[in-house]
Amino acid sequence: MTRTTAPAFSVISGHQVQQVLDGRELEILELIEAVYRLHGAGGTVNPPSFFLRFPDRPSARIIGLPASLGGPLRVDGLKWISSFPENTASGLPRASAVLILNDPDTGYPYACLESSVISATRTASSAALAADRLSRGRVRPARVGFVGTGLIARYVHAHLAATGWEFEETGVHDLSPDSAQGFRGYLERSGTKGRIAVHDSAESLIRASELVVFATVAGEPHVHDASWFGHHPLVLHLSLRDLAPSILLDAETANFVDDVEHCLKANTSPHLAEQATGSREFIDGTLEDVLTGRVAAPADRTVVFSPFGLGVLDLAVGRYVHDEVARRGALHVVDGFFHELSRYG
Repeated sequence: MTRTTAPAFSVISGHQVQQVLDGRELEILELIEAVYRLHGAGGTVNPPSFFLRFPDRPSARIIGLPASLGGPLRVDGLKWISSFPENTASGLPRASAVLILNDPDTGYPYACLESSVISATRTASSAALAADRLSRGRVRPARVGFVGTGLIARYVHAHLAATGWEFEETGVHDLSPDSAQGFRGYLERSGTKGRIAVHDSAESLIRASELVVFATVAGEPHVHDASWFGHHPLVLHLSLRDLAPSILLDAETANFVDDVEHCLKANTSPHLAEQATGSREFIDGTLEDVLTGRVAAPADRTVVFSPFGLGVLDLAVGRYVHDEVARRGALHVVDGFFHELSRYG
């Protein structure tokens, strides 16, 4: 019997992750599309995420996303991501995360990566992919609006720009005026073309935008008026809990998700809509349905994309980063991390 050895264990910092991913937006978008297609074909295992909540800190949570990815990037693993919205009051980002990659042959973990950048990247790349595919068949949006102006909004903007989007106007709205102005400053520094408009209300921004990006920390719906969407924009509902069920259930709304089972959980807006009706018939399809041509997004209705976020996307980006860092000879290996490796001492 051939003796199997434990893999080396490496730690990859956020700086290294950023070095690998900077300027690779088009490659990552192609990777994300490939993983969606693999997931739709049954080539992944993506169990429900689990939530650690705290009675004394009701706004905070830590989420575990276990997953297994088949295909060329075969890997198992877990993303462990915390969301502590109160961090933003002190200037610290809301989310922090690590990603563990496991060897599919032995089960041994072989890498721990800083994962807030990986998580933001896969979210932004998924959003850019959805914006492109769900807008085909309609006039390409020329005015974009961001509701919520944190890290995710910045990454989404960067990925849209890097994948060929240009806008005549970029709208900004945040409950924190300082955050809105900070995001405006980022847009100006990044060379954003067209007009930049800071809006005092979500209503003003939505009515002025053909592509709306929700990237807030909302725990429950705060947008209730379907008339705000009377011009039928494309809506990237990334924060999942902004829209009242009545908006999703409106006859003028078409709803797409990344995975039906995952999205209809944890009191997301689609989950609330299901609870209100006892039915999932309001879901028009998944992004993979659109990618494969089984379903087409309508051009004459509001289109809402609500992605829960699949752990297999994190695994794919994490494996991509790990392999590139290894190729550069820059892995920080923790010697002797696995110590007790003899069954009999």
